[in-house]
Amino acid sequence: MKMLHRLVTICTVLGLLFCTTLALAEPQGVLTIFHAGSLSVPMVAMEKAFEAQYPKVDVQRESSGSQKAARKVSDLGKPCDIMASADYKVIDKLLRPDYSDNNIRFASNQMVLCYTAQSRFADSISAANWMDILQQPKVIWGHSAPDLDPCGYRALMVLQLAESYYQKPGLYKKAIENRPKENVRPKAVELVSLLQTGNMDYAWEYRSVAVQHGLKYIELPEEINLGNYQFDQQYAAATVEVSGKTPGTKMTMQGKSITYGVTLLKDAPNREAAITFLAFMLDQAGGLKILKELGQPPFNPARVSSTEMQSTLPVELQSLVTVRD
Repeated sequence: MKMLHRLVTICTVLGLLFCTTLALAEPQGVLTIFHAGSLSVPMVAMEKAFEAQYPKVDVQRESSGSQKAARKVSDLGKPCDIMASADYKVIDKLLRPDYSDNNIRFASNQMVLCYTAQSRFADSISAANWMDILQQPKVIWGHSAPDLDPCGYRALMVLQLAESYYQKPGLYKKAIENRPKENVRPKAVELVSLLQTGNMDYAWEYRSVAVQHGLKYIELPEEINLGNYQFDQQYAAATVEVSGKTPGTKMTMQGKSITYGVTLLKDAPNREAAITFLAFMLDQAGGLKILKELGQPPFNPARVSSTEMQSTLPVELQSLVTVRD
């Protein structure tokens, strides 16, 4: 009897030691993140902070337009742990349900028109006349590719909404006619260097990108800047067709307040490290704080659309999100 009691005690102790070892085990290995170009600056900061806390993890990031990032997974089959999009709808349209069963909304933004001191009409442009300046023959302006980057189709949406808001019939068409195709770049952050080198006068960017790169910018009315969910019904009047889920197809993106999304991929090669990173990213003292400090308004707490989606998340993340449409 004593021997049985001793055996039970030993097994209990060993079990506790095993559980403790699991609890203390640190994530390690390569963690692959595909993310929107507009998240580059905050992601660099998150990577540095995370690797300082978890030195056995090597965070490897790939920046691109959000649709392109999603298609690296869906079309090219590239291994990836986490995908973060400048438009949460990209995750819904291109990755769920085949490649992901979750979509966490974690931040917002707004559209602005960026320029520098050397841009043409820099000394006279304002919130009242920017639409006229974009139509000037010698003014060089651009935006990112709508098929690859949400900032691209959002730029077109702003122009559509501005035509109605300012009651200027033909504004959209005239502005686009003054923007040659070569001024449409794969991702919005590529336009920053063109502005800084004087090769472009104006470019559509997110406000956070303008702040992070020290650019001048025109802040637009909430009715057209896609930055306030209270105007979602008005934003919905703007639509842009972009490349669809399969080659040769199209899908329609409808105007809506800017909302960033992040997802844990079903086949994440390093699931443990991915969960740990997302826990850091969604922490108000971690990634959400970094976003706020870098000019991008975070959702605190982050959001998912239903209790069903919340239940699909790893238990470590469920308490970090709230359910909200």
